[in-house]
Amino acid sequence: MSNNYYNSEDLKKFGNVADFQKNLGDKFFSYYGEVFKDSELTAREKSLIALAVAHAVQCPYCIDAYSGDAFEKGWSEAQMMEAVHVACAIRGGASLVHGVQMMNKVKEIAM
Repeated sequence: MSNNYYNSEDLKKFGNVADFQKNLGDKFFSYYGEVFKDSELTAREKSLIALAVAHAVQCPYCIDAYSGDAFEKGWSEAQMMEAVHVACAIRGGASLVHGVQMMNKVKEIAM
């Protein structure tokens, strides 16, 4: 038994998530494959976006997968880190903008 919830070896088992619900799993992987093909955005661009999103949703498996994928697709370390900073700024800004909701509630209570 591992002392960690995250086991990097589990990333290799991603394809197995369809085992308990093959129909839905197959549909997901079909969709997933379509999403990452070249279209309006290149697969290379999508890889960098996926890396940033992986950090925003804090998925260690996705971070591992898309760190390697983005690097292999030619993104530099500086470009990858900048994408992570973009994700950080959006995530932080999203938390801050919800502060308006708090401010509105406090003003309502104070009246």
